[in-house]
Amino acid sequence: MTRIVHTFNNLVRDVRKKHVGKGPDQITTRFVGSWAVCEMKGNMTSVEKFAIRNDEGKRIVRELRTTFVKEIYKESQIRSEIENVVDAKLITLFCDFDVELDIAVTVYVFDRPLGLDGDT
Repeated sequence: MTRIVHTFNNLVRDVRKKHVGKGPDQITTRFVGSWAVCEMKGNMTSVEKFAIRNDEGKRIVRELRTTFVKEIYKESQIRSEIENVVDAKLITLFCDFDVELDIAVTVYVFDRPLGLDGDT
């Protein structure tokens, strides 16, 4: 299971780095039933850190981050890579981003229980 978590985390980091400009500094993934729950810390780029100095900037960065991440995973190549790691079909995902704490959470929902439950 450790190998799967490591591979999953590296893939998530690489996808974010490639498409957003910076990958998270730290990722913790927990598998629960058919979900992979990723908590990511240290996500923001220098430009985003500058932008969040006011409320409008905070709103924009949060909205862009959550909307854009959902769009990224619509790409069949990326979905396929994620699905291959856990050997299950990705149904949907939920994501949120706290700009003040620089913490993102993404919940990947698969078509079946993954059998990887436990804290990792």
